[in-house]
Amino acid sequence: MSIKRTDRMRQVLSLLRDRGEVASQLLCDELGVSAATLRRDLSELEQQGLLVRTHGGAKALDPSGSEIPVRLRDHRMVAIKRRIAQHAAALIPPGAQAVALTGGVTTAEVARSLKGRPQMTIVTNSLTIAADCAVDAQMKVIATGGLVRANTLEAVGPMSEHAFQVVTVGTAVLGADGMSAEVGATTFDEAEARTAIAMATNAQRVVVAVDGSMRSIELPTVLATQTAPPPTTTAPGSPPTGMRSTTSPVEASTRAIVAPLESATQSEPIPNVTAEG
Repeated sequence: MSIKRTDRMRQVLSLLRDRGEVASQLLCDELGVSAATLRRDLSELEQQGLLVRTHGGAKALDPSGSEIPVRLRDHRMVAIKRRIAQHAAALIPPGAQAVALTGGVTTAEVARSLKGRPQMTIVTNSLTIAADCAVDAQMKVIATGGLVRANTLEAVGPMSEHAFQVVTVGTAVLGADGMSAEVGATTFDEAEARTAIAMATNAQRVVVAVDGSMRSIELPTVLATQTAPPPTTTAPGSPPTGMRSTTSPVEASTRAIVAPLESATQSEPIPNVTAEG
């Protein structure tokens, strides 16, 4: 699938997520495509179970929780996510370490930043991260079991949660689909959130790594919430941190690394925007 078509499909899903149902003519105008091209795109998205075609348009299957699949997500911010990931990886102490990671573009970049470090154990429920790290001779990879979600390629459910409950790690690195000052870090899927909470609860320290496009977004399921004002400041427009699990207490120090969306077009380094809880 071409990048241009992937961009169109992602934009269609974003519009449906925001509006619930959109007319074909409006989609054609928004995307700048012909009716024939739109029909092909909608047909493929419907076959993938991502929307429902209607007479004269399309509608989201579940407007309150329409999650864009990882294969269609916006990868134009990979450069800034990579810089955030490098900063997150630098927080992990040298020497023998066990690091747990949830799935996501930023967390995958964290895993890549850890490649080559000796005595590194990666524990993850992400199939893509596990496969990428397994080819590194320096890394020991532990992949959890569980039900694999098609949208994120992450294993969730009791098997995955139990795996994280019986393995203690030095650092857990969490991704998130949304972040706000009022609610904290959030995600679309409840099972995915429970797995992330199990991971974080058994970690000595927790890092939440998100880019600035996630700020002020609140989604149905809470990963972690703010418990106290952070002692240090974050980048302008970024939410406060100091995160704690809402289901099980996460006693570890937690940092959120947030880069303003505007930084994607800047060449200077991202400022240190960590906040310790």
